[in-house]
Amino acid sequence: MCEMPADFREINSKVVEATVVPGQRLYSQRGAMLAYKGDVSFTPNVQGGQGGLMSMIGRRVANEATPLMTVEGSGTVLFGHGGHHVQVIHLSGDTLYVEADRLLAFDGALQQGTMFMGSQGGVMGMVRGQVTGQGLFTTTLKGHGAVAVMAHGGVIEVPITPNNPVHVDPQAYVAHHGDVRNKLSTALGWRDMVGRGSGEAFQLELSGSGAVYVQASEEKL
Repeated sequence: MCEMPADFREINSKVVEATVVPGQRLYSQRGAMLAYKGDVSFTPNVQGGQGGLMSMIGRRVANEATPLMTVEGSGTVLFGHGGHHVQVIHLSGDTLYVEADRLLAFDGALQQGTMFMGSQGGVMGMVRGQVTGQGLFTTTLKGHGAVAVMAHGGVIEVPITPNNPVHVDPQAYVAHHGDVRNKLSTALGWRDMVGRGSGEAFQLELSGSGAVYVQASEEKL
């Protein structure tokens, strides 16, 4: 990770300003535009950015079929959504794994895809399907550029380093990047888990090299 690029700037904890220049495009969640200056256009993109057909299919399966908006032109745009906390993440060639509904806006130069989390051992699929009730698909963004994600109550970046795995409450998980493996484990004995509906009965262990973003509140978006 390196310093925040000039095209995405946090105005406050809930608003980000993006600079739009000719020849480049941004993608944003529908309804995220608060205000803009200059000659800027907003058009629906039902295929979800650069992910193409597979991205669209993944979003449909995950009940995340709301199209992204393609933002082009010359000017500045203020993005925010639902009063959620906004965090800008700068990717430097690595891959960010994030729920599609947590994406506020991102640089169009990033390569977007959809990954079935079962390919990482079914761990995140179990987390989302059984604990949080979310889909089994997640969005991947790869390359060099900025991403603005949404969360509840603020976001903290927790580094993941070799020999120092990070344990996260699944419902507090927002996104992660880097060469990271995940494993779901029970935090309590089976007898203690009976009757519990929260994610406290599980822990998500992230190991490798990278970072995980954790929200302060377990409230869903």
